[in-house]
Amino acid sequence: MNKDIKLLEKSLGYKFKDKKLIIEALTHKSDKQPYDNERLEFLGDAVLDLIVGEYLYKKFKKSDEGKLSKIRASLVNETGFDKLARYLKLGDYIRLSIAEDNNGGREKSSLLSNAFEAVMGAIYLEAGLKTVNDIAIDLIEKNYEVISLDSLFRDYKTTLQELTQARYGVTPEYKVIASRGPDHLKEFEVAVFVEGKEYAKALGKSKKIAQQKAAKKAIELLK
Repeated sequence: MNKDIKLLEKSLGYKFKDKKLIIEALTHKSDKQPYDNERLEFLGDAVLDLIVGEYLYKKFKKSDEGKLSKIRASLVNETGFDKLARYLKLGDYIRLSIAEDNNGGREKSSLLSNAFEAVMGAIYLEAGLKTVNDIAIDLIEKNYEVISLDSLFRDYKTTLQELTQARYGVTPEYKVIASRGPDHLKEFEVAVFVEGKEYAKALGKSKKIAQQKAAKKAIELLK
């Protein structure tokens, strides 16, 4: 299912001069071509790390290194790039082997995330840092209504649900397994289950906070 690259270029707002470069960025190693997207993925990862780091440095002028690192880590990871790849519908353009395609390769978070990094690496090679910076930041701002530690934290449940639905076709379940302390200082322990299997548990001052913490741990395990 390889859609016309022109549609992807329109979504990106960028037209490749060298079409071989974008084809390489979208070619998974399973396709058994003389080239694949792993080197461009390596480059794109480094470029995105710098771009997001600079963006956050300028956006949050009063935040310290620790907070900036946490926000960047919430954006620059498989889950974050998978979200941007799905927005671009990259799965429709990736070149895979028939076996990988039949195995749900177009929906795999790791494969989509890698392809997104490779595409950004390809744009960087052809057009430079300024162009890929404008494209990447535009995509991030379109997909995150608010960018802050709190807003990204609140999104863990949504991210986990998207991940489990794509990978297993199910939604996570949350169960309160314990609560302790007086009413004004109550603490809840929540476990998150996927297909009946417990993936993580966490404590929080409310059920919602505990659910978010458990979802975050589960996302890290599912990677």
